[in-house]
Amino acid sequence: MPLFGRENITSNNTTSNNVAMLGAFCLFLSAIEYMIPKPLPFLRIGLANLPVMLALDVLPFPSFLVLICIKITGQALITGTLFSYIFIFSAAGTFFSALLMYFLRRGLGSTAFGKKHLTFIGIGSAGAMISNISQLALAYVFIFGENVYYITPPFLAVGLLTGIILGFFCEKFSKKSQWRKKYANI
Repeated sequence: MPLFGRENITSNNTTSNNVAMLGAFCLFLSAIEYMIPKPLPFLRIGLANLPVMLALDVLPFPSFLVLICIKITGQALITGTLFSYIFIFSAAGTFFSALLMYFLRRGLGSTAFGKKHLTFIGIGSAGAMISNISQLALAYVFIFGENVYYITPPFLAVGLLTGIILGFFCEKFSKKSQWRKKYANI
């Protein structure tokens, strides 16, 4: 019999360790992604979303939100965009994408009849689309106006492609990872 809620302390330490590890992974991938040339300042591949997608099954919602804040702030510090309009674009895209992916994975993607409804490929694609749509909406309002329609098709196409690729990697990782098997709430 655990004394004074010892199991909660262990659980909180594990969650904190997972947030720290996934946050560090986000920052590492953000640094790698920063070195890849971009045709538009706010167009990214989304490598730092891999740990976010892995966190969908591992972290409770409050800890997931902490991870999102680490990702947003860390990316801005790495890229030097913390006090620019690009930070707003990145924060909006990440925030809306993360919320949608969490809802899809934990809500609609929950198990029914012993099977997942949505794979990481579908979740990654949906996350990329909502991220890009939110950024395009901000671009329409603050920068391009009607001209945003010219960048919309390639922007959404690249987002869909990268969402599928990142989802594929998450799907492969999730099937082989001992860490995920140990901590996932599936």
